[in-house]
Amino acid sequence: MLARILLFLVTAALLLPTSVLAEAAPGDSRLADLLEDEQARTALIEELRRGAAETEAAQAEEAKPAASFPGRVAQLTQSLAEGAVTEVEAAVQSGRVAWHQLKAADLMDLTLQMGLLAGLIAATLVTLWLLSWVARFAYRRLNGYAFSRTGTVGVIRRGVAIVSSLIIDVITVLLAWLAGYAIALFVLGASGQMTTQTTLFLNAFLIVELLRAAIRLIFSKRWSGLRPVPLTDEEAAYWTAWTTRMAVFLGYGLLFVVPVVNQSVAPELGRTTALIIVFMAFLKGVALIMQNRKRVKQRLTTLAERMETGFAQISLNLIAKTWHLVALIYLAAILGTTVLFPAQALPFMLTATVQTLIAGMIGIALSAFLTRVILRRIHLPEDTRDRFPQLEERLNAYIPTTLKITRFTILAIVAGVILDAWTPFSLTAWVVSDSGSLIISKIVAVTLIIGFTLVLWLVIASWIEFKLNPATGNGEPNPRARTLLTIFRNAIAIALIVMTVMVVLAEIGINIGPLIAGAGVLGLAIGFGAQKLVQDVITGVFIQLENAVNVGDVVTAGGMTGTVERLTIRSMGLRDLSGTYHLMPFSSVDVVSNYMREFAYHVGEYGVAYREDTDQVIARLRDAFAELRSMPEIAPNILGDLEVHGVTALADSSVNVRVRIKTAPGMQWAVGREYNRLVKRHFDAAGIEIPFPHMTLYFGEDKAGQAPPAHVLLEAHDPDHEDSDSTAQPRISRFRARSNPKFKGDFDEGEE
Repeated sequence: MLARILLFLVTAALLLPTSVLAEAAPGDSRLADLLEDEQARTALIEELRRGAAETEAAQAEEAKPAASFPGRVAQLTQSLAEGAVTEVEAAVQSGRVAWHQLKAADLMDLTLQMGLLAGLIAATLVTLWLLSWVARFAYRRLNGYAFSRTGTVGVIRRGVAIVSSLIIDVITVLLAWLAGYAIALFVLGASGQMTTQTTLFLNAFLIVELLRAAIRLIFSKRWSGLRPVPLTDEEAAYWTAWTTRMAVFLGYGLLFVVPVVNQSVAPELGRTTALIIVFMAFLKGVALIMQNRKRVKQRLTTLAERMETGFAQISLNLIAKTWHLVALIYLAAILGTTVLFPAQALPFMLTATVQTLIAGMIGIALSAFLTRVILRRIHLPEDTRDRFPQLEERLNAYIPTTLKITRFTILAIVAGVILDAWTPFSLTAWVVSDSGSLIISKIVAVTLIIGFTLVLWLVIASWIEFKLNPATGNGEPNPRARTLLTIFRNAIAIALIVMTVMVVLAEIGINIGPLIAGAGVLGLAIGFGAQKLVQDVITGVFIQLENAVNVGDVVTAGGMTGTVERLTIRSMGLRDLSGTYHLMPFSSVDVVSNYMREFAYHVGEYGVAYREDTDQVIARLRDAFAELRSMPEIAPNILGDLEVHGVTALADSSVNVRVRIKTAPGMQWAVGREYNRLVKRHFDAAGIEIPFPHMTLYFGEDKAGQAPPAHVLLEAHDPDHEDSDSTAQPRISRFRARSNPKFKGDFDEGEE
């Protein structure tokens, strides 16, 4: 039934080449005939009254105060119902007028005009078919070119081939369109003149065929190398067929049939025709979407599983779940716009759709390109990697984040363009407005500030890394340089973070004056309450600047001696000889004694018995040093000859001789231990006594100064009466006095 109505409308439109109401001059006889016709005159009067009523209603509506949301919904529903009834009545009345005009028209003239228009349509379509047949040779070569290489070069070639095929397709359509114009101007009808129907058809032909060219670009059912979407040949043919049918039906119906009906019959009948066309397309579109909902979802889900980035996987999974809803909303928007705004529906929907498609395609292309860039690592030259070992990793950590932010920016721009297409929001007007310019300028400024900070930090960190790298040719950095550069890097990082945050806050419009004042007051309060902490930091800075201590040094600080394992700007960690770890703040360090600066000394003081010859003792000390210097594991750590200071003291039971050996820093203890071992061995070999503590026993004397002999009884050692722990310590010989206890004698402790 609907097809028959459309056939009647198209026939009536073609049989009425001009609109009586639009093109009749005041003195034209057709206007008089129209006014003499009672039904036509009645329709004209009703149309004028309806227009006046709509104008008055619009003015009254503007004068009314704004209604609530439920009230607006009720008014919209009421206006839709009333408008639908009015449109139906006007369409019926316009159909009656068109029928009377059709009966009164000259059939020969109308048949001739229909034949000429049909000939133009046939000639234009045949020209397009011939040009498309010739273009197939170019498509075949482009398809082979797209498959000629793989990898990145293959992707670039495929993109070039797809764009080239689109250009060829557009040129083909333009040539057929120009050929149609030439046929209409110089072959059909009067030379140099065109009818309204001819112009409308050629314009509709251009728009529809360009839309079909876009469809061929997306699906490309014949040439898989020119197909940007991952579809099989069967799927590409299926979607090409349905989308092409919809484009032809809607395009020629809304761009050719409806305007012809509007101009030749009446606008009311044209609006009704447009509603019928859109409603039929809406029903077919809904059926098509629901039929392919699961299949498209499955394909998108499979494609998401092959993606290498999380963003692409999430996006494709979201699209797979909601694509049919978006498509249904799009079809409903077309139908609603056509019903509510019939005059502006077609231009608005075409413009919005094309703008959305272009923005989406550009956004997807840029996103795909950035995704490939993100997945590729940055590789620096080997010489640069040797000098800056961490620079490549640092760049590979920064670049993906920057590219992700760029991709998010592209997504925001695409969303803005789509909103601009479908809503009253105007992206261009917002950009040139004061608020838009302010927001964009602030975003750009913040981006530049953060980018400059990152570049500055990259340079500073790379320079510190270069200084700490022993492969740069400057050798292994000393502990002091390593400690100072590490502290400097941490301080620079904190300073950059604080300054960047402050500048960004100031740039986005936040008043940082109170923040700085509050930070100053807080810092003052912390300074008073944490004087010890401030003292720790200041003392630590000067200790580091004066190179008093470095990690790995053996020092005495704060009453503790040990190896420095950790240095910060506030404290120092020591590990003593027993393995105990001591953490001491610098404020408790008054004096630092460093045993590892440039060189060290082993100072040895050796006591011998009074009966020994000191010259012979010194000679034996030199012999021990000579043997020490001949040892390959010790000799590199000895920096000078043996220094003999001579006899330094005549002690209670020994004569002390002091020597000194200059050693490498930190090796004085190892050298001293080995030298002591050799001295003991040389003294034993020479019979030089190293005295040990002894005591004198006084037994008394008589008036003559004589002391009787002391009778000492030596008890033999009896192993049978040995205690159970006798093997642990040897028994000491004992003596007993058998006579007068008043005697005198000297015994060394431990002698028999």
